Amino acid sequence: MLRVLPLVCLALLPVPSRACELALLLAVDVSGSVDRREYEVQMQGLAEGLRDGVVAEALIGGEAALALMQWTGSSRQELSIGWTRIATPADLEALAARIAAQPRVWTEYSTAIGQALTFAMGVFDAAPACKRRVIDISSDGRNNEGVEPAPLRDDLASLAITVNALVIRGDDPDLPAYFAENVITGGNAFVVTAESYDDYPERMRRKLRRETERQISRVAPAAGRFPRAVAPGQWR
Repeated sequence: MLRVLPLVCLALLPVPSRACELALLLAVDVSGSVDRREYEVQMQGLAEGLRDGVVAEALIGGEAALALMQWTGSSRQELSIGWTRIATPADLEALAARIAAQPRVWTEYSTAIGQALTFAMGVFDAAPACKRRVIDISSDGRNNEGVEPAPLRDDLASLAITVNALVIRGDDPDLPAYFAENVITGGNAFVVTAESYDDYPERMRRKLRRETERQISRVAPAAGRFPRAVAPGQWR
């Protein structure tokens, strides 16, 4: 009986939770250039991108933390959904549903990318301790108000925050290059381009796959647990 007791005590100890692999802040442009339909396309596209089988597998397996902010002109940024840990399919579905139903905060004003990044850095003050910290910013325009984004790169690097971008090119053929030169930062940072808002959902799904792919190789959930409409690696 005495030999069994230590084993029983060990069994009663709390099981430590897995480390968070990724803290991902989704930063959505709601400036005046974005109409009602385009806002809805962004939110639905985000929700469906998170539901993608490969993305879901990575987020759940890595117990990622996600948050959502809306931004437009200077001093107009809002954390619409605070940091939410994703440990189960139910967690992910609940977050996707909240994003899809999220009301728009502003319908006008300018495009203050630098101010959005400054606000985003503050959001990470309350983030869980995760191995990677990423801002996923989407926009259809250049910075036209407030501080410029490029000088913020050193501050972002000091906080170990990577910035990736989804750019809706529209009538500005050089917009992706602008984001590559002035906005994204981090060793593996990248820009994904959508020619129009009609392309946004598919490009966002690809972007989320790329941002979460590092979790896929680290975590091995049970086979068949999540649907896979596209095989891993095909986002490229």
